[in-house]
Amino acid sequence: MEMKAITQCWGPSGREGKISELIKSEAEKYADEVYTDALGNLIAHKKGSEKKIMLAAHMDEIGVVVTYIDENGFLRFSNIGGVYIKRLLNRRVEFANGVIGVIDTESDNKEMKLSKMFIDIGASTKAEAESKVSVGDMAVFVGDYIETDSVIISKALDNRIGCAALLEVMERASGDNDVYFCFTAQEEVGLRGAKAVAYSVAPEYALAVDVTDTGDTPSADKMAVKLGGGAAVKVMDRSVICNADVRSLLIELAKRDGIPYQLEVMTDGGTDAGAIHTSRDGVKTGGVSIPTRYIHSPSEMASKADYNAAVKLLTAFCEYKF
Repeated sequence: MEMKAITQCWGPSGREGKISELIKSEAEKYADEVYTDALGNLIAHKKGSEKKIMLAAHMDEIGVVVTYIDENGFLRFSNIGGVYIKRLLNRRVEFANGVIGVIDTESDNKEMKLSKMFIDIGASTKAEAESKVSVGDMAVFVGDYIETDSVIISKALDNRIGCAALLEVMERASGDNDVYFCFTAQEEVGLRGAKAVAYSVAPEYALAVDVTDTGDTPSADKMAVKLGGGAAVKVMDRSVICNADVRSLLIELAKRDGIPYQLEVMTDGGTDAGAIHTSRDGVKTGGVSIPTRYIHSPSEMASKADYNAAVKLLTAFCEYKF
């Protein structure tokens, strides 16, 4: 599947229908069965007789939701997921029906409070605005897709690039393991989809596939992950301390196959691994991350080489004889 199509598809947390259908159309080419659960997770199963493995990549993206429409047609809103308030001014958002709005703020909003911000959709009255959007409608941030020889820039690389990786691994991987490729819902609002699907699948081994921060720009906090440094093998984040055996195996496979890799300790934020590893009586869980700059912005940036390294490492894991 083209990276542009999967990143540009509309799909905030809790409203993943469009992106789910897009991924499903590709997954059906490679999986033995594809189905959706009650929470909106999409599960593609490649049947096997050996170890039950789960790969999880969340398909939702951050966004905003309309909370009130005033008499002049301006929309008040709240966040869906980790929205950085200080980066919101003059950002464009898109609703499911294609309506575009621009975020602005009241002139006295010196502290940059979300409660003093609004979305302008070009309406002049409440009635005109209500003919286009309603309270409860969700919107995602607009960020065009740009690709160079070395990097991809787009909105929603978090975590559509992880979803693209799972689709490619699904096409490539062979072997006897029983592999579930899970495209999870509502990760950005609390790892909710992963919790449900991990309980249902009950895997023996699991990997969360997501983006991770980098520490290689002047604005970044110090972190031993850089763009172009290879697939990031997760050690821990705020939600999980990865299983030592899984982490060691990923490193072993990377060295064996000459796959560039780096170690990831993420001190802020979590991934689906946090929900998966405590499911039922516990799951041996790790993570493979794709280094990404400017996460939770409309201009996230990832390296093509890092993406390819992640795909190779994930494929090797799925094919491994435990």
